Amino acid sequence: MLKKWGVIVIDIQGDFTKWKQGSLAVPGSDENYVKSVEVATRQFKELGVPILGTQDWHSPDHISFATSHPGKRPFETIIIDGGTQALWPPHCIQGTENARVLIDNNLFLAIVKNAQDPDFENYSFFQYGKGTKTEMDTILRINGIEKVILYGIATEYCVRATSLDLLAAGYKTTVIEGLCRGVSTDAAATALDEMRCKGVRVITTPEEMIKEILQEIFDK
Repeated sequence: MLKKWGVIVIDIQGDFTKWKQGSLAVPGSDENYVKSVEVATRQFKELGVPILGTQDWHSPDHISFATSHPGKRPFETIIIDGGTQALWPPHCIQGTENARVLIDNNLFLAIVKNAQDPDFENYSFFQYGKGTKTEMDTILRINGIEKVILYGIATEYCVRATSLDLLAAGYKTTVIEGLCRGVSTDAAATALDEMRCKGVRVITTPEEMIKEILQEIFDK
């Protein structure tokens, strides 16, 4: 079993997809996209790569929801604790149908939840903004994972934040652009450029990564 590689599949949940008519559906997130993520994830699993999933998991009164701020609308911004916060339509509310992870949950070694604190927004699944690590680092380390492959939703938010935190913690980090979707095309492109500049490897297709892993297996 390949212990040095790991995959993190970010937030493939109903509310983020056009397929399920989600409240915060991102462009290009139709059924074909979700199925392509599942196919690639299954291929990595068949190669013996441990798979982790992530799940946005909000309370109904979360601070990032426009409905929590009278007079505000989705996609406006406000200042909270000295920082800018984008306001979203309510999404991925704990226990609701569209908060479910859409791909086969049996593929996952674990699913890491985030944004459970109603008074705090955070996009990284590696650590909370206050500096406290999630369980992601522990799971990666106990499974001997040193190199991480990421993909999912949304490119400029959770994919970006998680990949940069992984990189800062010493993990070799690769993002598969073709399996990511962003809220904004321009913002997603900017985020990918930032990731590249900071040392995240960005590749186009899962086939590139699968070929590399197969070569590693052959070389061993």
